[in-house]
Amino acid sequence: MSNSGAQHRIAVIGGDGIGPEVTAVALKVVAAAGVDMVTTEFDLGGARYLRDGEVLSDETLAELRHFDAILLGAVGTPGVPPGVIERGLLLKMRFELDLYVNQRPFVGTAPGHDRPHEFVVIRENTEGPYVGEGGVLRKGTPFEVATQGSVNTRMGVERCIRYAFELAAGRERRHVTLVHKTNVLTFAGNLWERTFDEVAADYPDVGTAYNHVDAACIYFVQDPHRYDVVVTDNLFGDILTDLGGAVSGGIGLASSANLNPARTGPSMFEPVHGSAPDIAGQNVANPVAAILSAALMLDFLDETAAADRIRAACAEPVIGSTTHVGDEIAARLQG
Repeated sequence: MSNSGAQHRIAVIGGDGIGPEVTAVALKVVAAAGVDMVTTEFDLGGARYLRDGEVLSDETLAELRHFDAILLGAVGTPGVPPGVIERGLLLKMRFELDLYVNQRPFVGTAPGHDRPHEFVVIRENTEGPYVGEGGVLRKGTPFEVATQGSVNTRMGVERCIRYAFELAAGRERRHVTLVHKTNVLTFAGNLWERTFDEVAADYPDVGTAYNHVDAACIYFVQDPHRYDVVVTDNLFGDILTDLGGAVSGGIGLASSANLNPARTGPSMFEPVHGSAPDIAGQNVANPVAAILSAALMLDFLDETAAADRIRAACAEPVIGSTTHVGDEIAARLQG
């Protein structure tokens, strides 16, 4: 029974490769947890683009705005030029739906450690180098010039940092670490650092620290227990979170939430493992990342009891096919 008492309208983008397989399993687990939802499938991704040239029309985007949340499997298909799906679908949804927080939790035991860690990375999700500022001059010649600007606004930086502090304030350790490269990226880094310090003053009960991003890469491996909440920019967050997955049991367990905390539109939830076309259709993909992403979706929809039950059901590993893993986790919820 939904603890919120609501019926949730979920847009489902199975996408490409293993995406439809793991998304179907995640939805089965959500249903087993007793959450009342109505799902609508959207045919988007690399296969759709190769078939008819459609990536994400403005009309489809307008439809998506009316849902409570979006559950995405994975997108990407061999034969699609680099950037077409990434910019035309994923980044377009992030920018247009104002999904300005990317939240990725990590729980696991890193190689060489004898106790588990638990931390979360908050990545700014709509600025930085991903906005596409820049261009190419004299392309294909020996004198080619390529520029790629990083856009950082006070508004964008502050709302991301403030979200991280709000999250940390409700956690047991109450600590936030800023990760950047302030010694080299002196303009953007200074904006992040000054904003971080100013926001921190509003949260006197939350401890703070700063790491250069290269140092953070070392600490993620050697000492992940030092972290509680990490906040960083779009590019550094993209890289660090894959490393976080690698030291927390593998990328097949890595979940993520693309959040619009203001709730002016739906938020989007997705595993970060990619479409893995080499194993698509073989029923061998690990669906746990998709299941845990669905649990993050339930957190956002105020179905926290169901989300916690799903996470608990995933805590003990299951060996087997994609469908077997889903069936076993669903059975744990119903048992």
